[in-house]
Amino acid sequence: MPDIILMCDPRVAAIPVHECGERLRDVRYSRLLVDHSREDPEGAFAHVREGVLERLLRAQSALPDGVRLLLIEAYRPPALQQRYFERYVAELRAANPQWSGAEVHKAAGRFVAPPEIAPHTAGAAVDITLADANGHELDLGTRTNATPEESNSACYTDARNISAKARYHRRILGHALAGAGLVNYETEWWHWSYGDRYWAMKTESSAALYGPCSLPAEQGYP
Repeated sequence: MPDIILMCDPRVAAIPVHECGERLRDVRYSRLLVDHSREDPEGAFAHVREGVLERLLRAQSALPDGVRLLLIEAYRPPALQQRYFERYVAELRAANPQWSGAEVHKAAGRFVAPPEIAPHTAGAAVDITLADANGHELDLGTRTNATPEESNSACYTDARNISAKARYHRRILGHALAGAGLVNYETEWWHWSYGDRYWAMKTESSAALYGPCSLPAEQGYP
């Protein structure tokens, strides 16, 4: 695999955040398809910043006929992101007892971002895939959220150990989302974001637009 700047890279954490104050919006009230497998009581999983939702809808309109975006997960409260990160760190440490703490932290950053810089905690990121007109997921090579270990690194966006059909579907997804202004985290074909620190680094922007945020008790919907 080519060198990839990981989410835990100090260069990402060093990017300042100029919080623009956009609200979180509920994607379930939009034209996008939503997978409810990660639904939580507050519906946090389906929220994104206004600017992200606007770009997702733009990406949806760029897809071929009969193909839809399918949102798997979006906003994560910082405490949930912390649990995800700690759980993966524990898995890696158990599987690789010879690794140093720094090696474990770096490897964890391929798949789960540290909570303080994670795009999901800013409402800036989505885990997203494609579906047909009936809402059935298309083949993109691995399940969403497949780890590098279980997928033999097929979760990497440019992985070659996937079928031609899956590669074609990844190109469709990437063309639509990149065309709408989102950027991909190259270790996870399904992870796209806009306005966060990683986006700022990839687009050479001087600052991120969105920092970690909370889901207000009274959010309001579009």
